Amino acid sequence: MALNDSFLNDLKMRTDINDVISTYVTLKRRGRTYVGLCPFHNEKTPSFTVYPETQSFYCFGCGAGGDAVGFIRKIENLDYIDAVKLLAGRAGLQMPEDGYDDSMARHRKNILAINRETARFFHSYMMSEEGKVGLDYFLNRGLSRKTITKFGLGFAPNSWDALLKHLKSKGFSISDMEAAGVIKRGNKGYYDIFRNRVMTPIIDVRGNVIAFGGRVLDDSKPKYINTGDTLVYKKTNELFALNLAKDSGEESLILCEGYMDVIAMHQVGFTNAVAGCGTALTNEQVKLISRYAGEVILAYDADEAGQKALNKAILLFNHTDVKVRIPALRGGKDPDEIIKNLGRETFAAMLEGASNEIEFEIVSARNQYNIATTQGKIDFLNDCIKILSNVSPIEQDLYVSRLSEELGVDKNSIRLQLDSYARRNARRTRKRELSKAISDSISKNHKESVQNAASTRKLRAEDRMLGLLMLHRSLIKYTDTFDSQTLNPGFHKKIYDLVCERIRLNQDIDLIHFSDILSDNEMGRLSGIMARAADSSNPDAEFKDCMQIVGEEFTKAEKKKTDMKHISDDEFRKLFQ
Repeated sequence: MALNDSFLNDLKMRTDINDVISTYVTLKRRGRTYVGLCPFHNEKTPSFTVYPETQSFYCFGCGAGGDAVGFIRKIENLDYIDAVKLLAGRAGLQMPEDGYDDSMARHRKNILAINRETARFFHSYMMSEEGKVGLDYFLNRGLSRKTITKFGLGFAPNSWDALLKHLKSKGFSISDMEAAGVIKRGNKGYYDIFRNRVMTPIIDVRGNVIAFGGRVLDDSKPKYINTGDTLVYKKTNELFALNLAKDSGEESLILCEGYMDVIAMHQVGFTNAVAGCGTALTNEQVKLISRYAGEVILAYDADEAGQKALNKAILLFNHTDVKVRIPALRGGKDPDEIIKNLGRETFAAMLEGASNEIEFEIVSARNQYNIATTQGKIDFLNDCIKILSNVSPIEQDLYVSRLSEELGVDKNSIRLQLDSYARRNARRTRKRELSKAISDSISKNHKESVQNAASTRKLRAEDRMLGLLMLHRSLIKYTDTFDSQTLNPGFHKKIYDLVCERIRLNQDIDLIHFSDILSDNEMGRLSGIMARAADSSNPDAEFKDCMQIVGEEFTKAEKKKTDMKHISDDEFRKLFQ
């Protein structure tokens, strides 16, 4: 069952989408809308738009869209009911006692309870005589008992089903254990996924245990096993130790590669350290960092893989407002080893002396050329032009002055070259973005046209009809003689019938009433349709024109079908010659 309209209307009245989204996105007013950089994909030019009048949002870059509930669902990775609960709590509203199906929320709650009990089981076992080998491993790595307890570290028994039996004794079901990713079904029945491994629980910013990372104590393979994606965990969206780092009081976050690096850094006072969860840095993790810090220090491993990951991270952060600094690490392969070898103060000095990403890229470029030669200077400057093309005018001026002095090249010459490159690059970017937008639009329309045997003209008319009807409910007066069967089956007919039914029942048609009915893609599509329909100067005339076009195109298509039924075999073959 869906939430009742009375509650949703109350929630809508007490929730301003601009206030909700501005908690996560920096918005700037543009006429009657607000724009910002999309939190769901990387971009430099704002294409994410918030519409206060319709309490909706839409990104013209990636197609994400919907209402406040949809935004919270997507950015917090929540199901519908949990997203509503979050907004209700924010608005000071009590959730209704009945009128909704919270089975998914209960399932999610059970998985979190299983994870919490699993973490306790692993920790308790490690602190027992049987699990001492796990405790010795962490102690030998230099961790104190206080740190071990703080991070809830543990050890999984070398047993086929010890955890399964324990969880079963606590009343948890096999299906929920499997959904949590702690047991698995094999040829001989269910068994524990984590066995004979030191265990690191992953905890989200709300304090929930959402996943685990397990490491073997010997050289057996696989060395690491991590929880796969579950209802409560998606590794590309999470950062290890962010639950602690967010309360560090620091304005920056230190991003490492491994859990042990983070734990070692926290132990010596770097409580703003975090790490990805067993995967390369993702756009979602970058966006998450940007919500909690204005600066990130990339303390990646010194090996080849670490440097590749570092370069990728720099590119990802270039699309955000987060400042990046890169320390020149030495004395070990990773932060954990450096701290052990050189001590906390030396490592702190490395972090303090970290360069920003521009300086790092310039130094990296300089190391590739012999700037004692004329050609070396030219090649180095050409690389620097590309690097400086994306920084602020003030930064450009400072670096251009420094390069001019260092290389003995006139500052104005470097500036002219930089301006010329920036103009060419801007033209290429605009052309590429326009080409992609046109290509995507043509591709989508063509795909749906083929799937539904509908013309592009008909699809555009149906889009416009839906958008106008959502924005001007009075247009319902023209629909009495319109047959919705003439609409494309699927999205268009589904939305049209839903909207018309609610209008005729004198119910609201705000997006919040469709959040639990439509998928993310459908909500995004409907939001885009509404955004494009907002420019109508004569909704009544346009709506009637669109209905006529839909009717005409439907008749054409039906006639074509009839003609094809009566076509001879010879005529049919000629169509493909």
